[in-house]
Amino acid sequence: MRLSRVIVLLVTLLVSVPLALAEGPAVDSSMGVVRSTIGKFKSTLVLAPPDFPDTGAPPLSTSRTEYAGPNKSKVWVETFRFRQDAQAYEFLSLLAAAARRSNGNIEIVSHIGTAGFASANEIVFFKGSYVVTVKNVNGQPADLNELAQGWAEAIDKGEGDIPVLIRHLPAPDEVQTDAVYLSNFADLHLLPFQNAVYDAVQSGGNADAAFATYGPSKVLLVEFHTPQLAADNDRRIIARIQELWKLGQPAPTAYKRVGNYSVFVFDAPGEQTAKELISQVKYEQVVQWLGENPNIYKEAEKRYINTTLGVLVAVLKASGYALIACLGIGGLIGGLLFSYRRAQQKGVTAFSDAGGMLRLNLDEMTPQADPRRLLRERN
Repeated sequence: MRLSRVIVLLVTLLVSVPLALAEGPAVDSSMGVVRSTIGKFKSTLVLAPPDFPDTGAPPLSTSRTEYAGPNKSKVWVETFRFRQDAQAYEFLSLLAAAARRSNGNIEIVSHIGTAGFASANEIVFFKGSYVVTVKNVNGQPADLNELAQGWAEAIDKGEGDIPVLIRHLPAPDEVQTDAVYLSNFADLHLLPFQNAVYDAVQSGGNADAAFATYGPSKVLLVEFHTPQLAADNDRRIIARIQELWKLGQPAPTAYKRVGNYSVFVFDAPGEQTAKELISQVKYEQVVQWLGENPNIYKEAEKRYINTTLGVLVAVLKASGYALIACLGIGGLIGGLLFSYRRAQQKGVTAFSDAGGMLRLNLDEMTPQADPRRLLRERN
């Protein structure tokens, strides 16, 4: 009896374990548990992590999960988690540049996740510090958008935006669809366009870069993270350009340092076109303290002084306006009173021969006129 119970228990375990592996959720060590079912897709296997290509900063972790969909479709979802959002966007832009070699219509857009691109059998998007690829691996019709959207909803958005350096390119809204971005690069060999002047750029992993095309022209924008690094590279770049001119080798059509930026223009149809592109680059520096701002008390004192001076100036202005108003009203009232007194004086008969004293008109006082006004004799 006991032996039969043990056999039944073992059979139950042997049957339930494979079912749990087949029906259970896909596990990504970087993201935790992902839903086993997303729309019409169900996870079936957790595969070996994908190999990472030699592009940019390596990810912290990778994973690959297989999903089964309608019509016996099979889809692989690969995730790449990076340390920073900028590194994830770098990987996305490099993948797009590689896909663009065989399909020139590849564009980075914002339909899924923060940004991404799509081809006939693949969707790639970035969100936060993640890059996710959704691939149709057996060619059966599959709604990749549904699966990609489900994964995007499970990822934290991070900063929720593309790198700022992309927005500092000329006409960023037009070129960010195919711009290539490098984060803390060591060299520029990953860019789709190469030039000998790159040899002079020594970043030490302390600079970012953005590359975009404008018709036949190409613009490379390099941001060095310190002014000293920007100044040192500027001297080397100018010397290298002059050397290329002497050797008769291809050199930038125009170059200029703008703040901590080094701006290169290649293959422009003319020098004026190159200068116009450079003029559209505006250096914007934002200082953000990782901890407490050491100048917080000085800034508070400065704001207090500015506020106090502003109040004092406002009071003085108000007092001055009030004084002017009082003087004006007083002058007006005084003028009116003076005019009124002059008008009264004109209406009174003046006797100049009396010297301002009371005059008795004796020749007019007769008994016939008014006897009461005559002086009587005293007894």
